[in-house]
Amino acid sequence: MKTFDLIVIGSGAGLNVAAGAAEEGLKVAIIEESAMGGTCLNRGCIPSKIVIHSAEVAETIHRASEFGLSASLNKVNFKQVTDRASHTVDEDSHAIEKNVRADQNPVLFKGRAKFVDKYVIEVNGERIKGKKIVIAAGARPSIPPIAGLDKVPYMTSTEALRQTVLPKSMIIIGGGYIAVELGFFYAELGTKITILQRNELLIPREDKEVANLMTKLWRKKYTVLTAVDVVKVEKQGKGVAVTAKAGNSTKKITAEKLLVATGVKPNGDTLQLQKTGVKINDKGFISVNKSMETNVKNIWALGDIAGIYFFRHSANLEAEYVLNNVLEKKKAVDYYPMPHSIFTSPQIAGVGLTEQEAKEQNKKYVVGKEYYKNTGKGFALAEKDGFVKFIVDKKSKEILGCHIIGPEASVLLHEVLIAMKAGRSKALDLLRDTVHVHPSLNEVVQRAALNVPL
Repeated sequence: MKTFDLIVIGSGAGLNVAAGAAEEGLKVAIIEESAMGGTCLNRGCIPSKIVIHSAEVAETIHRASEFGLSASLNKVNFKQVTDRASHTVDEDSHAIEKNVRADQNPVLFKGRAKFVDKYVIEVNGERIKGKKIVIAAGARPSIPPIAGLDKVPYMTSTEALRQTVLPKSMIIIGGGYIAVELGFFYAELGTKITILQRNELLIPREDKEVANLMTKLWRKKYTVLTAVDVVKVEKQGKGVAVTAKAGNSTKKITAEKLLVATGVKPNGDTLQLQKTGVKINDKGFISVNKSMETNVKNIWALGDIAGIYFFRHSANLEAEYVLNNVLEKKKAVDYYPMPHSIFTSPQIAGVGLTEQEAKEQNKKYVVGKEYYKNTGKGFALAEKDGFVKFIVDKKSKEILGCHIIGPEASVLLHEVLIAMKAGRSKALDLLRDTVHVHPSLNEVVQRAALNVPL
């Protein structure tokens, strides 16, 4: 049996740990069941943003008349749109595998990892032992127990990004960030979408004002049914039919394609974790402390399988700390401030507490808000609804949260992040006092900060 100083399961952010440890002279093995690069590269943030850009271009064309231009979208080469993403990520993934194999440390094992003992893992019938182990095996789409779903063809985000024919119609079960990103992509290129959302609002984890506006705007453009339970799915000719229930009434919706976007499930159940004694929580995520250590000595977990955050940037951050911990430079992960963004239309970005969370925690806070339309650049973009919202501690002036909905939200949030990182009590003043280019979109951030009543 081969013994390694470190075994890493998963080649997404886990590869950062494996490569870093190898550079420090440790003998490392990395195990990957699928394509190298993890969810983000192969079936998540990278391919989705490539295809979503095509939707953003289409949306610009659709809005041309607002700016005195006559333009129309004459044809969509859907295969070219998705092939552009697929070919890009496939080439990157193959390049990563080629480089790893060429270096020979870490040693790559392709196949599913299964624990047979606390520090012994079996891959394709071969057993290897690790003095230290990092579990970064990620998560997969969660499939709800809906009657008939196992008897009809449906897509998850993985398949939705690899389609080569644009469907005429699509039902999307779910209303979170995956649903609204892929819904926007398909709808702007010509698919008639119907969203079935169990919650009363789309993207319900966002600040309620953001979620309310998003839901309102999407109802104007697409068919959005909220507060509904999907009770049955069945075949309907060449397509599918979904029965949804709202209160005492039911409705049957038909479409050519069905997309299930109802969250993720950790991959811990594929690893035989019971052989290790590693604890998991009631949702199946591996329990870790602030240094990403499990309850078993010399076993760490990071990324989606640990369930703290579900972003590649958070997983990369955790990998940085786990590497140091593996090298015995133990330190708790500093997540502050941890941002996120949803690349749909309108674009959404946020950091920190939502207003509803601030209320639940009995925070004494004030709110500052500004609309894009009240700035020169926002008016030029004909942005009627978007805004920036700050939630600020009334006494300390610390920014508790910032939420943006509108053009380039993911970019605008970054000056807030830098200010927050520079100093919790100084951040608001930094945003207020820094000279902003006029007329730039960033002025909406400064004005929202100036509108905080302190």
